[in-house]
Amino acid sequence: MRIVSVKQGVAPISSAIANAYIDFSKMTASIVAVTVEGNGKRATGYGFNSNGRYAQPGLLAERFVPRLTEATEAQVTDAQGRLDPAGAWAAMMKNEKPGGHGERSVAVGVLDMALWDAAAKLEGVPLWRLLADRYNGGKADDAAWVYAAGGYYYPGKGVDQLVEEMKRYLGMGYSTVKMKIGGAPGTGLKEALTEDLARIEAVLKLLGGDGSKLCVDVNGRFGLHAALTYAAALRPFNLRWYEEPLDPLDYSTHATLAEHYGPPIATGENLFSMLDARNLIRHGGLRPDRDILQFDPALSYGLVEYLRTLQMLVEHGWSPRRCVPHGGHQFALNIAVGLGLGGNESYPEVFAPFGGFADDVPVRDSRVAMPEVPGIGFEAKNDLYAVLRSLD
Repeated sequence: MRIVSVKQGVAPISSAIANAYIDFSKMTASIVAVTVEGNGKRATGYGFNSNGRYAQPGLLAERFVPRLTEATEAQVTDAQGRLDPAGAWAAMMKNEKPGGHGERSVAVGVLDMALWDAAAKLEGVPLWRLLADRYNGGKADDAAWVYAAGGYYYPGKGVDQLVEEMKRYLGMGYSTVKMKIGGAPGTGLKEALTEDLARIEAVLKLLGGDGSKLCVDVNGRFGLHAALTYAAALRPFNLRWYEEPLDPLDYSTHATLAEHYGPPIATGENLFSMLDARNLIRHGGLRPDRDILQFDPALSYGLVEYLRTLQMLVEHGWSPRRCVPHGGHQFALNIAVGLGLGGNESYPEVFAPFGGFADDVPVRDSRVAMPEVPGIGFEAKNDLYAVLRSLD
């Protein structure tokens, strides 16, 4: 196998929405196209980074693209003569010191996505099938559980508008939804909690009072006092989960929260390596029978590293079913189906065209099946494919 070319660009995904921590007015994403040939075949794989992290043109141009294009055929070919994303990953990470998993993990993850897309295309199979055959004993799920992530803060958006948004998601086939909390502008803790409880109760009324169909997300804004205050108020609702209430690296404080809040906690989307994930499992007090791990392969060095993370979780008594990746993209959806994860996030109305799945694949009762499209399936999502094809 030989890397023929690597092209990169930057695509805007800006909007006026905000969560409890950041707004998305200047958000961008890196896009890449990696062309590979070998065994008489040629394929181009595509990749991009998830929302919440900015494009990485500098790191890609200065370090990771040159290393990938300079990789030898032996480095990117496995023992069966196939494209080897793990070998390519090792070539990209040459001369990188341990630690410091911030932005470089995003750059490597973008290229890793494209390499897996190309690998599956070269074999003429969907990525979920390739993953099931290589790593899951040939077993793939019939469909993935997905939930609609939204409920962002927006200028002039009140409770009525929030409820209308959630109604649209239900009409699209989702039965589980997620909304932002903790981000009411210009208010103290008491006022913010009062406002958020009104928002939560309105959405729960729409959901028939079933807290298991609603997730809430703080995006890491709270300290322990605020997290515990909200936890006490949220406990009676029995929500699907209470997401990222604390700074993602504050493991001991997560452990304290878990001692006081019995229902599920979700976190991990801002941890970008197997080692950081292991620290969370060792020291974060999370409970493998109920809590949710949201590591995003597109942001955390890609699937090569994510496979190491899944192995670590099994060694620590966690099931892959506890993993529901952040990002709402087709890459993670393939991984969820092929490796037997617990599901995947979805963005029906935001972060277009990167959020959402194939155009003609319906969501039914918060479950989505996979099309039989070689690779990740970008070609079945027209608006996204048009952006990616701009690199050709």
